[in-house]
Amino acid sequence: MDYLRQFADFFLHLDKHLGTVIADYGTLTYVILFAIVFAETGLVVTPILPGDSMIFAAATFAAVGSLDIWLLWGLLLFAAISGDAVNYWIGNSIGPKVFRYENHPVFKKEYLERTQGFYAKYGSMTIVIARFIPIVRTFAPFIAGIGGMSYRRFAAYNVAGGFLWVTLFTFGGYFFGNIPAVRDNFTLVILGIILLSFVPPLWHLLQKRFAKKAAPIDRNARP
Repeated sequence: MDYLRQFADFFLHLDKHLGTVIADYGTLTYVILFAIVFAETGLVVTPILPGDSMIFAAATFAAVGSLDIWLLWGLLLFAAISGDAVNYWIGNSIGPKVFRYENHPVFKKEYLERTQGFYAKYGSMTIVIARFIPIVRTFAPFIAGIGGMSYRRFAAYNVAGGFLWVTLFTFGGYFFGNIPAVRDNFTLVILGIILLSFVPPLWHLLQKRFAKKAAPIDRNARP
């Protein structure tokens, strides 16, 4: 319980924790931020690391001169793109055998099925859309590798998605993060970013359930 409380506190008070990291580690903060984004996108075993909210929070510190905005943007963009590329090749090499255990704490079949549902609906655009959805963001490149998507095709969507994701949250945090109303209610802003990121999968789930309910009943089917 204490672990969950600390984890939630870290997410909701990223500004305070990140400020401590910058004060304690200085320029090594860039390495830490790079590692977090790379791990969240590149390692399928770390899907719960902060993504959108952390990038936004880091950019607010760039707005007050604690970090360099262009160096931050470039490093996080490279981390996001290279992370997805590594994840693709891991999926391509390992294959679906990692999902053979029903109750594995990380490689859950529900994660696989959720991501496959997005591929079924959005095709290759899933690589771009997934950037903005927790868990799916981590599993999308992995599933692309398993499914045998050509790397050239994957790379194009990877670069486009990584650019949109990092640019939106980096410069969103840089230009809006230090507005007094945002700064004074930063926890609510971070919570809002987290909640909004879950809207697409919830909408997708609701659509599937309504589609099942609306499906016509075959009266000729045998009981």
